[in-house]
Amino acid sequence: MEAGILENNAEEDNADNKFLQGDKTKLIQPTSLKKANLAKLKEVLVDWINNTLAAEHIVVQSLEEDLFDGLVLHHLLSKLAGVQLPVMDIALTSKSQIQKLEVILEELHKRLGLQDSSQTKWNVKLIHNKDLLATIHLLVAMVRCFQPELDLPENVTVEVVVMEVNKSGFKSEVQVEALTEESNTGSDSLSNSEMEDPIKKLLMLEADKVNTVKKAILHFVNQNMSTMGLQVDDMDKQFSDGVILLLLIGQLEGFFVPLYDFNLIPVNESEMLHNVTMALDLLDDTDMQLQSSVDPQDIVSQDITATFRILYTLFKKHKGK
Repeated sequence: MEAGILENNAEEDNADNKFLQGDKTKLIQPTSLKKANLAKLKEVLVDWINNTLAAEHIVVQSLEEDLFDGLVLHHLLSKLAGVQLPVMDIALTSKSQIQKLEVILEELHKRLGLQDSSQTKWNVKLIHNKDLLATIHLLVAMVRCFQPELDLPENVTVEVVVMEVNKSGFKSEVQVEALTEESNTGSDSLSNSEMEDPIKKLLMLEADKVNTVKKAILHFVNQNMSTMGLQVDDMDKQFSDGVILLLLIGQLEGFFVPLYDFNLIPVNESEMLHNVTMALDLLDDTDMQLQSSVDPQDIVSQDITATFRILYTLFKKHKGK
């Protein structure tokens, strides 16, 4: 919903070098900062960091103030993933802190299976600028990857003001952003094998093993799409607009998806999101059992874990038929 457009004159725009046309900034609404479940999420994340790094005598008190220089993230990643990064332990200057964060996030994105880091909800600049929203998104992603059994508060959402620089000045819009999802488990006492995510475990294997599985799924996809004259060469990117995904589901499940129901040539993210959401709804209608819920935005953002989860589920159900 529109919160308003702030008109600035051209002289003010040119004078302010901090923002460039097309830049977007997100700020959590003050009312959301007071929400009890957000406070609880921050508390759980702080306790998780301190417990993980207790042996190294690192103590975090504030997510906003204690993670921006890369020290805590460096030790967390080393501890959780067992990697040694070529960075100095303590970076004192802003330049060295940014360089350190670049190395840390590059390695972390590999561990998270993220192919396109430009689509993440955090980046070096945001973390270094002590952006709470980006920092929480980053930590939640680390928990989900390295310690999925940790009990995070469910369904934590915040209202954010999205400010974008355009030709007229600043356009602002209020949106609701999810920090944690709602649990879809039906039991409070799951075994360890049930709690493990096979897709994430598979993607953390050696690259050649992952590529072997990818090639098998790609062959399966192209076998089923060949009758429509379609070819998939890049599994990581070609499903992000939802078009091939919709056509593939229809082909495998034996029904026709009317072309007027989706955007055959999507031109923006909103149309892509519509397509992907429709595809996931179709999977729900066919009682397709995904190991874990998939956010349509993750598919649009080319999150390989989310994309792989859907394709692997289709592959398991229909291979050999």
